[in-house]
Amino acid sequence: MKKEITAYDVRIMAELQRSLPMTKNPFKSIADKLGIAEEDVIAKTREYAGKKYYRRFGATLRHQKAGFTANGMGVWSVPDAADRQRLGELLSNRPEVSHAYERPSFEDWPFHLFTMIHGESEDEVKQIAKRMAEETGIKDYDVLFSTREFKKTSMMYFDHWPLPEEGKN
Repeated sequence: MKKEITAYDVRIMAELQRSLPMTKNPFKSIADKLGIAEEDVIAKTREYAGKKYYRRFGATLRHQKAGFTANGMGVWSVPDAADRQRLGELLSNRPEVSHAYERPSFEDWPFHLFTMIHGESEDEVKQIAKRMAEETGIKDYDVLFSTREFKKTSMMYFDHWPLPEEGKN
């Protein structure tokens, strides 16, 4: 199925890909900026979701600004592929985990599951990981701490998009 994206869509999507305005009615703020009705922005946002133009619409935790100063990537070795879904769900259900992934392992890198664990100190994060290991039975794990954040942004797909001709919406 070919996706028809008009200049009107690009204008709306370009605004939706940014952080929502910190107002009581963020969709109205976007609508006002674009000179359209708030209901149209909301309807288009729902339409894009229905067409699967985006995977998710959610908040990004700026964990250091939120007070979580220790953030460790828990890396977990789960050699049996049949166990990864169940164990990944258990690990990701922890309130201290903001995101979790399964990634390929390699001969010199035996880890399959990755969880970002947040706490107020590195010791707290290590203790959380230890409890997670005890709860899941995963024996081979580690916690990697960042030493510096170089960049944290979302992808911007429509800032340099060649706009289709106006009026074809």
